Amino acid sequence: MFSIQDTPLDISALRQQMADPACGALVVFEGLVRNHHEGRDVEKLHYTHHPVLAQKEGERIVAETMEKFPMVKALAIHRVGTLEIGECAVVTLAASAHREAAFEANRYLIDSIKARVPIWKQETYATGEVEWTSPCPNCGPVPGS
Repeated sequence: MFSIQDTPLDISALRQQMADPACGALVVFEGLVRNHHEGRDVEKLHYTHHPVLAQKEGERIVAETMEKFPMVKALAIHRVGTLEIGECAVVTLAASAHREAAFEANRYLIDSIKARVPIWKQETYATGEVEWTSPCPNCGPVPGS
C-alpha cells in the first residue's frame, strides 16, 4: 500500500497494520524534518505533489518491492503540506520472514520513492529564503511555476 496524506503519520497504527505472524522482521524507516540543510538553518518544509502520478508511481514501487524481495508486506506513506522541525515526512515499512530481506526491501522502497515519485519540497530557511527542490530527477518543475 502507498498513500499520500496531509495529516500527521501514526507510526504506531502503521506498525499494527503490518503485524503478521509469518513475519519475523519489520523494518521501519521514518524520514524526519531536520533543522538544517547544506549549512543553512531550516525553519520548516512544505511538500506538494502531482496527486494522480504520485499515487500511481508510489503504488508501482510498492508492487515492485513485493515482487523483488521475499516479503509478506510493504507499506509507504508520504506527507504533503507544511511540516515543522521534527515531524515525520515519510515512513516506509517492510515486513518479511527474515531481517535481511526486510532491510533490503525497505532500503529499495525509500530510495525508489525519493527518486521517482513526483513530490516537491520547499524549504524555508531562517534567513527568510525559500527554495524548491525535488530529489526526483524526472519530475520536472514544481507545478504552477
